Amino acid sequence: MQTRVGLLMLSLLLGSAPGVVAQKATALDARIARLAAQQEQQVIAWRRDLHEHPELGNQETRTAALVAAELRRLGLEVQTGVARTGVVALLRGGRPGPVVALRADMDALPVTENTSLPFASKATATYNGQAVGVMHACGHDTHVAMLLGAARVLTDLRKDLRGTVKFIFQPAEEGSLPGEEGGARLMVKEGVLENPKVDAIFGVHINAQTEVGTLKYRPEGEMAASDVFKIVVKGKSAHGAYPWLSVDPVVAAAQIVMGLQTIISRQTQLTEDAAVLTVGMIHGGVRNNIIPEQVELTGTIRTFSKEMQQKIWEAVRRTATSIAASSGATAEVSIENYAPVTYNDPRLTAQMMPSLRRAAGVGPVVLQKAVTGAEDFAFFQEKVPGLFVFVGGMPKGKNAADTAPHHTAGFFIDESGLTLGVRTLTTLAVDYLSAKH
Repeated sequence: MQTRVGLLMLSLLLGSAPGVVAQKATALDARIARLAAQQEQQVIAWRRDLHEHPELGNQETRTAALVAAELRRLGLEVQTGVARTGVVALLRGGRPGPVVALRADMDALPVTENTSLPFASKATATYNGQAVGVMHACGHDTHVAMLLGAARVLTDLRKDLRGTVKFIFQPAEEGSLPGEEGGARLMVKEGVLENPKVDAIFGVHINAQTEVGTLKYRPEGEMAASDVFKIVVKGKSAHGAYPWLSVDPVVAAAQIVMGLQTIISRQTQLTEDAAVLTVGMIHGGVRNNIIPEQVELTGTIRTFSKEMQQKIWEAVRRTATSIAASSGATAEVSIENYAPVTYNDPRLTAQMMPSLRRAAGVGPVVLQKAVTGAEDFAFFQEKVPGLFVFVGGMPKGKNAADTAPHHTAGFFIDESGLTLGVRTLTTLAVDYLSAKH
C-alpha cells in the first residue's frame, strides 16, 4: 500500500500518470538490480581484501588509498586526507538538482580474529599501550565495499541523474585514541557537508543477527546516544598487611561499581525511556600486597533523550563522589559525549519507504525496536536530514542467538547479503535526487 502511495505521490510531482511512473520505476529498479548484480564479485573481492588488511581508527591509510584509487578510476572528483584519513568524492549528474550524501565507515577494532576464513585478519597493532589483534569485527569492510559498488552503479547512471552524489568514506567511527579527534564529528567540523551543501544523507550498517535479504529501519531515535565516563578514585596508599593505615580506593571503587548499578535498576523509570550504564574497565595497583593510591573506572552510558542523559550524568557524579566520601576517599568524575542519538528524520524516512521496499524486492523491510548500540553517523544527522538502515548479513535459516555478536572475535557476515546493500544505497540516492524538493 505504501509503495502505491509513494508512486502516486511521485507521479503527481513529476506530472505523469501513475502507470507511466510505475513503468519507469520498474524499469529503473531492474536496471539498478542488474548493475548491482554485475558488481557482486568485485564487491566481495574488495570486502575480503579489506577484511584481511584491517586498520584502526585514524590509521586507515591503506584502506583510504584503495578507496581513492577506485573512485578515481570512475572519473570522480576525489579529495583525500579529510578528517585525517577520510576520502570524499563527487559524482555530478547529467542534470542539475539536489545533493545527496552516502556514507561508509572504514575503521576496524582492536579484536584478535578467531574464524576459519581464508582471508581472516592476522594484523596487529598497539592500542592504549597494549599489543592487540586488529579485525573488522563490526562489518565496516562490507560498508566500504558496498559503497564502492554503489559508486560504480551510480556512475553508470550518471547521465540520467538529477543532482550530485557525495560519497563519504569516514575514518574512526569506533572512536579515536585518547587525545585524538576524529570520525564524523571531525568530518562535519571540516565541512564535509558543504561545498556543495548536502540536502540529505543515507547510510547502511550490516547486521550479523539479521537474515540476508532483510532491511531494518526505525524513524526517529534508532540508536542510542553514547557517553564515556571516567571516575578516578583517590585514597591513601599503604602496605596490604596494614589496611587501617590506608584510605583504600580499591574498596571504594568496588562499592562505586555496585552503586552505579542502582542508577538504572532503582532510579530510572525504564518504562518511559531506556538507558544502559556499563563499567568496562578498572585499573589500579601494581602489586598484590600494596594498596594503591588511586583506581580508575571507565564505562559507557547509553540513552535516547537529552533528559535521561542529563539525569544519569548527574546520578553518576552524585553516586561516585558520595560513596568515595563515605570512606574518606575522593572521586573525580568526567563524562564526554561520544555520539548523539542516531535520529532518522521522520519525514525523510516516510518519503524513502517505497525506495527501501523496492530495493529489498521480495525481502522484508522490518520496523525494528530502538537499539542501545551507538553510531557517530548521528553527527551528520544533526546537520542534515538522514536515514540509517540495517542490512541483513546472517545466513538464511540460522538462529540469531547462535551467531557471534558484533565486536567479537568470531564475527561473521554472509557475503550474499552485500548486493542488497549496493541496491539500497543506489536506490535511495536515485529516488531522492529524482523527487521534487
